[in-house]
Amino acid sequence: MSDNKKGKLLSDIPFSVLDLSPIVEGGNPSESFKNTLELARLAEKLGYNRYWIAEHHNMPFIASSATSVVIGHVAAGTSKIRVGSGGIMLPNHSPLVIAEQFGTLESLFPGRIDLGLGRAPGTDQRTAHALRRDYSNGDDFPEQLAELRAYFNPELAPRRNHVRAIPGEGLNIPIWLLGSSGFSAELSARLGLPFAFASHFSPGYTIPALGLYRSSFEPSDTLDKPYAMVGVNVIAADTDEEATRLYTTLQQQFLNLIRGNEVPLQPPVDNIDQLITRYEKEALQQQLGSSIVGSPATVKAKLQKFLDETQADEIMVISQIFDHKARLHSYEIVSEITK
Repeated sequence: MSDNKKGKLLSDIPFSVLDLSPIVEGGNPSESFKNTLELARLAEKLGYNRYWIAEHHNMPFIASSATSVVIGHVAAGTSKIRVGSGGIMLPNHSPLVIAEQFGTLESLFPGRIDLGLGRAPGTDQRTAHALRRDYSNGDDFPEQLAELRAYFNPELAPRRNHVRAIPGEGLNIPIWLLGSSGFSAELSARLGLPFAFASHFSPGYTIPALGLYRSSFEPSDTLDKPYAMVGVNVIAADTDEEATRLYTTLQQQFLNLIRGNEVPLQPPVDNIDQLITRYEKEALQQQLGSSIVGSPATVKAKLQKFLDETQADEIMVISQIFDHKARLHSYEIVSEITK
């Protein structure tokens, strides 16, 4: 904690990266994975704390559906940055399979793997059913989580489990709960686990969820006090005007989701207002209202304000930018202004 009367300074906390391995218009997944590795190597060089991959399915603009495989790709191509899931959508999977996959990753890359877990499917219900025939809507997430944790630490099992996760058993893989509402905030607090909030698409619930997590937190063998990481969209460029233009790619992504028109990530446009209705503009604001867009000076001021409001222990930056070089440059700017 600094002497800043408002609390923490940007230089007081770690910054991390969330990547969806975006597929851009005219591109393909192979190019997306090359870009992901290049960004991960840059993030490591710039001193980012961790690099997480998000699980989504049946989305033409996201290549990271086989999340554990992409994590292995990134971990193998880097040397020290923590690599993990942001997150694995547990209702899509057998807990045993996830224990084995992350046990394998931790065995290959000791001390570098994080397991972030979400209870949403990360897709539509039809695709969720195709992923796992006995589709769960997430109501049994606490039971799934307990089963998964017991594979890593059999002492947590209520009774002897004759099924073992090998690799997995006995490994200390940090488990995070991800959320965009109060459910995971409360559960992670009760279990004494670190919590990551998705402010990048659920800004309205950020402060209530963080307050619930901190006020309900119960110390555990994992943590003696709350640890909250907050995800936020950051689009940084040399000027406010260029950043605003780059931001229209992210706006189009969410606009296409609203319209049910799922396509690869679109190039930026000069004026987003020409593409959207008043209702759609309000909907975009509800989902993207916490986005930080601008020049280095603008982004630094907005990031500090965001930190003042959230008092986050760590900030995870998401930059959905069409041009890969501009995306790399955005993360370079964030690194420079947060040191």
